[in-house]
Amino acid sequence: MYDQANQSDLIQFATITAGDTVIDVYPGSGDWTRIFSGVVGPEGRVYSFVPAEVAHFKNDPVSLMRTLAQEPGRENVAAVSADVVAVAEVTTAADVVWMHLFYHDLHTPLIQAKGATADAFNRAVFASLKPGGRYIIVDHAAASGSGTSDTTSLHRIDRASVVKEVQAAGFVLDGQSAMLANADDTHATKVFDPAIKGNTDRFAYRFIKP
Repeated sequence: MYDQANQSDLIQFATITAGDTVIDVYPGSGDWTRIFSGVVGPEGRVYSFVPAEVAHFKNDPVSLMRTLAQEPGRENVAAVSADVVAVAEVTTAADVVWMHLFYHDLHTPLIQAKGATADAFNRAVFASLKPGGRYIIVDHAAASGSGTSDTTSLHRIDRASVVKEVQAAGFVLDGQSAMLANADDTHATKVFDPAIKGNTDRFAYRFIKP
């Protein structure tokens, strides 16, 4: 997890404010869901969305998020699960869809096993957002020009591929940040390798639904 300064910077980059509705896609241990819960406050809403494609994981992510939603002060959190491309069917119109270190997985056999594609997911996100809604993607950078070839082996994706795919769904690129960049990352190492884990070169994009 990031330090408080990075957390604050990313929240500001995502333009999440009190009263917003946020969809946290594949929330992991729920760290960001908790942060968003505090930011949006009692008038806001946070959907902790667990894709059905990963619901079978040993840590039982759906139950994990349901437990989180029962924590004191988390009345604004709802744990939901469905096929990844059905996100709009289990949430209400959102101000922000947040995708942290997961976009590359849309190009892996695990997520595609039930027929999902990045194109279909991006269209689903478009449908889930209010006009003017923001789609935030933070992910591990792959080598420039590599496209989606390293998504399974290294868990990285070429940032240009992300922009191309998301814009094809109707989104407009509204902002990008180098706050998580690491020029020393060669992009040739798996992100879980101890030599780079936690310090990968990462990009952050903010897209807008017109």
